Formats: sequence, structure tokens, C-alpha cells
Amino acid sequence: MAEAIDENVATVLAGWRADPPPRVEPLVAVDRLEALLDAQVQSRHLDLAARLLQAVGEVFYTIGSAGHEANAAVAMALRPTDPALLHYRSGGFYAARAAQVPGTSPVDDVLRGAMASTDDPISGGRHKVFGNRALSIIPQTSTIASHLPRAVGLAWGIGRGLPEPSWPSDSVVVASLGDASANHSTAVGAFNAAGYLAHQGVPLPLLLVCEDNGIGISTRTPQGWTERSLTRLPGIRYVAADGTRPDELLATCAQLAADVRETRRPTVLHLATRRFMGHAGSDAEIAYRSRAEIAADHAHDPVLATMRALVAAGARTPDELLERYEATRAHVMERAEALLPVSRLRSAFEVVRPVVATRPDAVARSARATAPDRSLVHRAGRLPEDAGPLTLAQTLNAALHDALGTYPQAVVLGEDVARKGGVYGVTRGLRRQFGASRVVDTLLDEQTVLGSALGLALGGHLPIPEIQYLAYLHNAEDQLRGEAATLSFFSDGRYTNPMVVRIAGLAYQKGFGGHFHNDNSLAVLRDVPGLAVAVPSHPSTAAGLLRHSLALAREEGRPVAFVEPIALYHRRDLVDGDGAWLASYAPPDQWDDVGAPGTVSTWGDGGDVLLVTFGNGVALSRQAIERLADDGVRATVVDLQWITPLPVAALLDLAHRFSHVLVVDETRRSGGVSESVLTAFVDAGLEARMARVTSEDSFVPLGPAAAEVLLSVQDVVDATRKLLA
Repeated sequence: MAEAIDENVATVLAGWRADPPPRVEPLVAVDRLEALLDAQVQSRHLDLAARLLQAVGEVFYTIGSAGHEANAAVAMALRPTDPALLHYRSGGFYAARAAQVPGTSPVDDVLRGAMASTDDPISGGRHKVFGNRALSIIPQTSTIASHLPRAVGLAWGIGRGLPEPSWPSDSVVVASLGDASANHSTAVGAFNAAGYLAHQGVPLPLLLVCEDNGIGISTRTPQGWTERSLTRLPGIRYVAADGTRPDELLATCAQLAADVRETRRPTVLHLATRRFMGHAGSDAEIAYRSRAEIAADHAHDPVLATMRALVAAGARTPDELLERYEATRAHVMERAEALLPVSRLRSAFEVVRPVVATRPDAVARSARATAPDRSLVHRAGRLPEDAGPLTLAQTLNAALHDALGTYPQAVVLGEDVARKGGVYGVTRGLRRQFGASRVVDTLLDEQTVLGSALGLALGGHLPIPEIQYLAYLHNAEDQLRGEAATLSFFSDGRYTNPMVVRIAGLAYQKGFGGHFHNDNSLAVLRDVPGLAVAVPSHPSTAAGLLRHSLALAREEGRPVAFVEPIALYHRRDLVDGDGAWLASYAPPDQWDDVGAPGTVSTWGDGGDVLLVTFGNGVALSRQAIERLADDGVRATVVDLQWITPLPVAALLDLAHRFSHVLVVDETRRSGGVSESVLTAFVDAGLEARMARVTSEDSFVPLGPAAAEVLLSVQDVVDATRKLLA
């Protein structure tokens, strides 16, 4: 079925034969208008072709750029080495960027992406995204601007100097979004973070492009609202442009790009666009827009606007432009036919490969790496191995010192991590030792903390962001799920997010409670593909676990959530006065595979029952088996260490030796870690008698009432006795 916007091109060009536009000298060279038109027409016909191919089952989802093709002018103003994080109506930008890089075919690239072809240059057939490493276009799947915090972080990283030459030092980061997305809290937070940095004079070479078509799916943006909100962003320059004034737009974009490159200050370009052929897929906009309104928008077609400029300049005739338009259509359809049959992903392994690929040997080597001169790393005091037994917090602090001394690209960032040294002192002394450029206090916004880390990771840094409390993560969890974990998947491993997110969490914190400081749920982290989750419990293994987490991030590009039990930070004893929750810090020549992915640690050697646990559960279980010993029960406690991926092989190797297995789970009964552990046992056909004991399905209340819903030592004792009865 013919599209009205397509038919309108021929109709308008025919009218210009009899009544041509008045002669006007363009503000830019004619060849710039020609190049702009080429990109716009390619994008338009790719949208039209996708609809035709969807009708015959060769394309599975359409979300077009029609009406937004003016964004090609933004690409033309930038360099192909400027990193671009684009939203889904960026066909014009992609075509114009590809024209800057010889040997690149935007037509083939976009068709392959729409067809879910394994030859797609970025996702390998996993999603329809605009991306290409050769074009410095980082794929985004966001519809709600969740890529903007990453863009701010990348611009910040470039402004502060990248440790690796991922992009030229004078690069400009460009990120685009729609007017409806500009209202999302993620976008507002990113705008605020950019302004916050600019207010302090921090270099931030960032160009934000808000493409305003006046409607979000079916909801109209109030007239003047986008302009009003964007012009009030402190620290961010605002410039407006009209996509139907191509020569003015080209001149404006060129000047903006040059200004941002020179001043290193953030700018937002408010680009007026239209949206043709509905929102996406089978969206029937006639259900919420009148036919007259839709037809009136055709007068604001950016493709026709560029054609008009060329005719008005006397550079092209209407017939020449129609011939050019139809020639591009023919080329696009010829390429679509030539790309058939399409090679697509055919197995589960092919689909998940980017998020399951491992490099265990490289991880092991990296985990043993150390600074050339550790006396400089720890110059504020003795080497930690000479300091005597340490608490969990002291151990992690020493391991962070070693990490920053070993990896020059490592950066610690978060709320209160620098001057204060963290709420619990875990980052104490790091800023004094390594400087304010490597240990950074951020503004109090978790999505900015994580988004900044994601941007730094793209620039070659090894970020170690801190989330002050586990409950605070929920303000920003999509930065882990929707951004960090998906990047490798949707780029077929071409882009990765090497980062270790330290999260102070879990329950049992006394004297400072309530659910926002005692959050005992890990469910939001456990089911995210590609995200590793580690939980230290004891200072004897915590440093190794952190070193392996950093190595996993560095060598596999993996995001790791490192959840630190607050209640164990400063614990010294298992029972009063025994010093059992202290441990010596191992010197580098003794760094081994303790804490390596796939490994567990054990306590005790009893053969009657195996207690499988993690975090605070290790302390609870060890106390429980001392009580059970009075009953003659001999037990072994195994610390999982890794919640995701679960160390199934090591766990089963132990569990097969026992006739009774109890999973001790401090998280909630519903969605708790014990569900995955027991499932692994059942899947493996473990013949032991199995049970679990958990905390209640409740938030953690303030004060003594917390004991009523949290797992206790007595609960573990009672559950073990019941299992053995």
C-alpha cells in the first residue's frame, strides 16, 4: 500500500514544474545541501522498504525516521570519530555519518538490522538498532532516554582525559532524544548532571539533540513546553533550529559542533521535526490524529525542504530531484533483494554468546596483578599484610588501594566516597592517596553515578562506582539492566561495560535501620543476563573476591555488582571476644584463586549436613553449627560468594557428599537466592534431603521489630534439626 508521505513527494515536485519556488541564495554551499539530501532520501526509502519487507515476513519491527531526517545535518557537522548515542529515529544521521567513512554502506547496514541479519554491523541479528563501531555509533535500545546518563559520563571522561585512545581527545559526544523522552526522570537527571558539571567549570563536550515532533506515541506535547523546559537548564546552552530550513540548519549545526569542541561546554539543540507514518509497527495514528492534521504535516517534510532549497538555488530541477528520489528507491529495493535469504541466529548459544563468553585464564592473571611499587600505593601507612588482622571494611579498603595502584585507569566514584571516605570508611584515604581525579564525590543521584560510570567505561576507564545503600539502587536499576547489561548483547560484544558497582547492603544493621538502610533483597540483580553478582562475607576471602570482580570486569568487559554486607563491615568476633571475624591480608605472592568466579569457600568439615549460604548467612550458619555441635551434629558451611553466575559445579561437588543440605538464605522467601540454589540441585538430580530457611516476605522495620522478620541463628538451628529429624 502506498504511503501518503511518499506520494506527496511526487505531487509537490510536479507542482514545482509549473510554479517553482522563488530563487534564493542558500547560506551554505550547494554540495552540502546535496549531501544532506542524499542522506535524507536514503533514510526515507529505508523506512518505506522496511514496511514492504515486514509485509512479507522479512522485517519484524518497524520504527521509522520519516520526518526526522533533518538529523542528518547534525552528523554532517561532526566527525565520524565523535561518539554518538542515538535514539531510534536516527536514519538520516546514520546515512550522513556513513557517507563520511569510505567503504560503509548505510543501506545494507540498516536493512540488515531491520531484517535481524547476523551480518548486521552491530547487533549480529539481536535487535534493530543504529550502531557501528567503525562509525563510532554506540547502539542504544532506549525509548526513554536511559542512554543520556552514559552520554554525560562519556563526555566527562573525554573532558578529563581518557586513559586509552578510544576517541580523539577533542571529540564531541552527541546524544539524541525525543521531546516526549525529555520529560522522563532519566533525561531530567542527565540534564541536571550535565549542568552541575558545567556550573563547576568541568569540561563536558556534549551535544544533546532533542528532536521535537510534538507527540509521544499518541500523547501530544503541550505547545511550548519543550522549549520552556530546555531553556531553563542551568549551565547548558540552548539553541533552536527548524528541520525544514536546511541551509540554516547546516550552518547552525556546524557552528554548534565547533563551539562545543572548542569550549568543552554542553549544548542542547532543540530541533523541530515531524513524525510521519505513525509511531512504530502497526500504530494507526488515525485513531488519535485527524486526517487533516496528518495531511497538514506533509508541508513540513524535511526531504521536500531540502529539495526546495536546491531548486530555489537553481542547482536542481524538479525532474532531476524526482529521478534522484526514485533512483534511491530502486537501489534500496535492489539491495533488499540482494540480501535475501537472510542469515539469522539459529541457536540459543548464538543468541546469548555475548553475555556468556568467558576468559578465565585472563581473569586469573589479572586478579594476581599488582602495582609495581606497593609501598607507594600504601604510603600512608604500613602494607596491609603487615598491619595485623583486619575487619571486612579494612580488608576492602586495602584491596581498593591495591586496585587503584594496579590499574591506572581505575576510578572510584559515588556519594561521599572521597573526602569523607564513605559512610562506613571503606574508601577512607583513597582520595588522599590517588587524588581527586581518581576518587570522585558525585552529586546525590544514583542514575548519574551509574550512568557516569558507564560513560567512563566506554572511554577506557575501569570505574568502581559506589551505591551507598542497596535500597538506593532501585532509583537507578535500569542503568544496570537496560544499559550496562544490554550493551554487550546488542553490540555483539563490540562494546562493553567493564565496571564493578560496590553496593553497601543487606540487613542486620543495628542502631540505624528501616528498610532504606536494611534492604535484604537481591532479586533485582539476580536475573539480569550478563550481570555478575558477588557477595563477600569474611575478610579472609573478601579481597580475593574483589580482585576477581575487577579482573572479570577488565578482561571480559562485564558489569559486576559487588554487594557488601553492612552488618559485617566492622564485625570482629563470631562470638564475643574470639576475633573470628578478622583475618590477615595476604601479600601478593599469596594471591591465588580465592574468590575466583565459579569457586566457593567452606568452614568446618562436618559430614552430617551441608549449610549453603552467603553474606550474613555465613556468620549465622557458623554460629548455628557451634550450637548444633552440642547435639552431636557435625556440619560444613559453604559460602557461595557468587550469586550470579551461581558456582553450580563447585557447589554440586560438595553437595553430592552429603545426605542433608540446608540452604540458609537471609533474603526473602519469595524471589530469594535459595530459589536458584535449590533449583540447581533439583536440575542436577541431587539425591540429598533438601530444605531452605529464609527471612520473611517483608520490608525490614525499624528497631527490635526487625528481628521478627529476619533470619536468625535460632531459625537456622531449628531448620537443621527439622531436616535431620
